[in-house]
Amino acid sequence: MVKWISAVAGYLFTRTLGGAFVGYLVGYLIEELIEDSKKKKTQPKKKSSPFTKKVNPNDFELNLLSLASIIIKADGEVNKTELNYVRQYFVNSYGKERANATFQVFNDVVKKREINTYRIAVFIAHKTTYESRLQILHFLFGIAKSDGSVSVNEESKIREIAGFFRIHSQDYTSIRAMFIDEAGNAYKILEIEKTATDAEIKKAYRKMAKKYHPDKLQHLPEHLIKGAQEKFLAVQQAYEQLQKERGFN
Repeated sequence: MVKWISAVAGYLFTRTLGGAFVGYLVGYLIEELIEDSKKKKTQPKKKSSPFTKKVNPNDFELNLLSLASIIIKADGEVNKTELNYVRQYFVNSYGKERANATFQVFNDVVKKREINTYRIAVFIAHKTTYESRLQILHFLFGIAKSDGSVSVNEESKIREIAGFFRIHSQDYTSIRAMFIDEAGNAYKILEIEKTATDAEIKKAYRKMAKKYHPDKLQHLPEHLIKGAQEKFLAVQQAYEQLQKERGFN
């Protein structure tokens, strides 16, 4: 409509077809500008990344590596054993070329900025399933334990991340028990109390075995399935330990 009004105005002003044509072009451009403005207003805003500018490779991998770096530096220094554990994990998970690219971008861009644990953890939580977040928690504990023991500071950071991940307390306690040696760990891994009956132990074992059975997690990436396999083995070992202690079949 604007272009035709502009064409008429151009003709009336110049009394020539050329003036009408120029008016039409001006009106056409005005309509295009109005249309573009409407599109921009209706387009949904992009979710902000934990980083201030877009980086490649995949944001998820960079965020996962950022969480790993938080655990590595939890004690105030970089432990080479833990760093090698993370590097090997990424190589096994994504291949050497992609892993190297991720580390390169992390060192060049991300590492130079302040890493916000809350924003990164929430970003990952929105991008993953609950089962996947359990495997990531397992990975973070694996980093902490790779040098032989999980320190108080490392566990504190992992607990904080688990909170941002919205991990249930029983699930957190169960995974924690797989990495920190304490009395009664077998019960904690099976998510039951020491007062549980033999029948309750068997029921808990069936529930946990089903929960972490690798066949139930085929939708997850291969490296996360490996974490599930490790937990499945820990559940079996916990059950066998209680069988031996209590003498039931």
